[in-house]
Amino acid sequence: MAQWDRLCSLSAQYKQQLDELYDKDVLSMEVRHYLAVWIERQEWKRAAQDYNLAMVLYQNLLDNLDIQYSRFVHEVAFLQQHNIRRYKQNFQRYQDDPCLLASNILWYLEREKEILRNADLADQVHVLQIEQEAVEISSQQDLERKLLGLQNEVQCMEHAMCCLEEQQDEFDFKYQTFMMEAVTDEAVKKDQEKHFQVLINNVNACRKSVLADIGKHLDKTKEVIDLLVRKELVEWQRRQQKACIGAPVSVCLDQMEKWFTRVAACLIQVREFLGKLDELVGKVTYADDPIKLKKPGLQQKTDKLLHELIKSSFVVETQPTMPQGKGPLVLRTNVQFSVKTRLLVKFPELNNFMKVKVFMDREVPQIKGYRRFNVLGTAVKALNMAESQNGRMVADFRHLTLKEQKSGGGKGGSDISLSVMEELHIICFDTVFQYKDLSIPLQASSLPVVIISNSSQQQSAWASILWFNMISQDTKDVMFFANCPAATWPQFGEMLSWQFLAAADRGLAEEQLEMIARKLFGIKQDYNNCNVSWSKFSKDNPPDTFWVWFDGILVMVKTHLEDLWRNGHIMGFVSKGKEKLLLKKKQSGTFLLRFSESVIGGITFSWVETSPSGEPDVKSVQPFTQVYLKQIPFVEILRSFQILEAGNVPVNPLIYLYPNTPKDEAFGKYYSKESEENSPYIKYIKTKLVFVSKENRLEAVSPMSCDAAQGEGLEPIPGLCGEAAGEAAEQNGDDPLASSSLETFPHDPMLCEPTMYPDEDVPTSPALFFYPEALSELPEISFQELMSLSPQTCGSTF
Repeated sequence: MAQWDRLCSLSAQYKQQLDELYDKDVLSMEVRHYLAVWIERQEWKRAAQDYNLAMVLYQNLLDNLDIQYSRFVHEVAFLQQHNIRRYKQNFQRYQDDPCLLASNILWYLEREKEILRNADLADQVHVLQIEQEAVEISSQQDLERKLLGLQNEVQCMEHAMCCLEEQQDEFDFKYQTFMMEAVTDEAVKKDQEKHFQVLINNVNACRKSVLADIGKHLDKTKEVIDLLVRKELVEWQRRQQKACIGAPVSVCLDQMEKWFTRVAACLIQVREFLGKLDELVGKVTYADDPIKLKKPGLQQKTDKLLHELIKSSFVVETQPTMPQGKGPLVLRTNVQFSVKTRLLVKFPELNNFMKVKVFMDREVPQIKGYRRFNVLGTAVKALNMAESQNGRMVADFRHLTLKEQKSGGGKGGSDISLSVMEELHIICFDTVFQYKDLSIPLQASSLPVVIISNSSQQQSAWASILWFNMISQDTKDVMFFANCPAATWPQFGEMLSWQFLAAADRGLAEEQLEMIARKLFGIKQDYNNCNVSWSKFSKDNPPDTFWVWFDGILVMVKTHLEDLWRNGHIMGFVSKGKEKLLLKKKQSGTFLLRFSESVIGGITFSWVETSPSGEPDVKSVQPFTQVYLKQIPFVEILRSFQILEAGNVPVNPLIYLYPNTPKDEAFGKYYSKESEENSPYIKYIKTKLVFVSKENRLEAVSPMSCDAAQGEGLEPIPGLCGEAAGEAAEQNGDDPLASSSLETFPHDPMLCEPTMYPDEDVPTSPALFFYPEALSELPEISFQELMSLSPQTCGSTF
């Protein structure tokens, strides 16, 4: 299929990208469409370097446009005639430089291929996901078939045991009778002995058959246990690790419990068969008795399989969690946490008989400064069906606390030293499986936890939990951070997306992840081979590390913007150059919402308007942080934001949410239904909420540089999370994010408070403020007065 035909068959998402690509006069979409076959057959790459070839292709292009024009004349398509004539006139500018035309067309063709590659990759990922789900379903179906086979075999062996017992009872009864009658007739005696020989041969054959069936059954049981313990359980543990850091995966153990219980029931029944064979040997035995020869080995194998199954069935179902923590596995000393263990072998007769004890791992690494802790609270609980839904065998510890050992703990050891955030600890659980004559010691372990002593450490501790569970599959590796591995970009990007998915039910789109990747690695064709180090994630450029910046956005979204994010109204992660390219193509009044790169936990909006010269002009406001969002919902800020046009006429420049949704249609359902008099955001004083700035003095008002070009702060300083690189760098092929800077303020402008002015004139500084409804005119101020104003407060335009 031709390249253009493939593009036209793509989904709406990629057609939108195509529409944005051809939203210029360099090469119109109509020309690309009508001349698609001819354009794709030419050697534009060579023509970009070969003047003669470029001139030939240029003339051929004009000839093809003439042919297309003639067709429209014949079809009486007046509008198409007009467009083709205009396009041909536009191409006249390449008469002196046809190589530039070839280079431009080549550029468009390459961008088209990128769109196709992205679409193909998305399709491949979708197919792989479907295939993976199909494989998982197929694997579980195969396991289910094997379990049914085991249960059927046990039933058959039970019948065979009954037959063996009947045969042996028949032989035993007849033989005992024969011995008591004391037959003297030799001929009769020989006939009876032959008959007894047949009977004992049948018993022997039946014994061999039963033993052989048990041996085969144990071999098949081992295969099933290997699938359960080494595959299904390991995969569940990995899913649990991912779920702890926000992955949308199932960690339900109900199906696993059914499988474990069925296998355990089969093995316990086999043990009963082996015990029955002992009883039969006690009644009748003989030389080379197969039971005496083979039963000990089968007994040992059965017990070994049962021990392996039972030991693996004791798990930590719910990892240690504080009620008010950022997530599981971050625990604070002297603060209660909960944790739940579960036995996957469910026998009702075990209820309340098994006691579980919780303690800290005693095998701690002998390294310098490594801390030790005691578990306080109710440290022993029974596995109790009553405390769970559906009668599960759980021990639910709800009120545990940790206390550090102060007497000499952690002194000495090796020269290795870990920070509190990199120090991992494991909580352990002991119990004994007691069932009939079985007694099997069991132990389960939590995933590694980070223990803090102050709530201010939660953010950094959670970063450690994210990093460990994203990368490590060794759930007991407490020395993980002593030689911390890097994360691949696919791992890292997926983890970042999970954080948003967990916070507001919507993960990160590919375009948003690409912006973050460019921030970390610069512009690359493929980020899959890029790695992110632990230092780059959480240690470089303290205190404003990458994680601090990213988590600040997460907290803001979760607390104030959850609905807007969930419904896709916030573009969020978009570079400055990309923002300008997107908005400049749109009608005046189109705006988008994005996260600040220089203000931690800030959100801003940018809009496009037509300048006096007729060119599109992109403007932005200083970011809003939680200081403001706690007082005024962001939708109310968008609803009432205004700028002053000529004549002091306040106008809201925000009309269409990108790409073209009317603002009230996008946000109307979130607006406060209260009247201004009863608004919960303005109490006691009859005021009106307005965001005002002198529209024609945006740059003169503040010493800060324009956000649409250089970022959101004052003088840029080197750092990870800045956004000083602008459109020029992006257009030149440089990465505006790879060398981005972290901007700072002489004072924190995001800590300012909105001021109420019920009886005074409106402040001259363009800012977010309130003014009384009775106030009808805003005072004019001179340019010199504007230049003498202090830096803008939150919400000001610049």
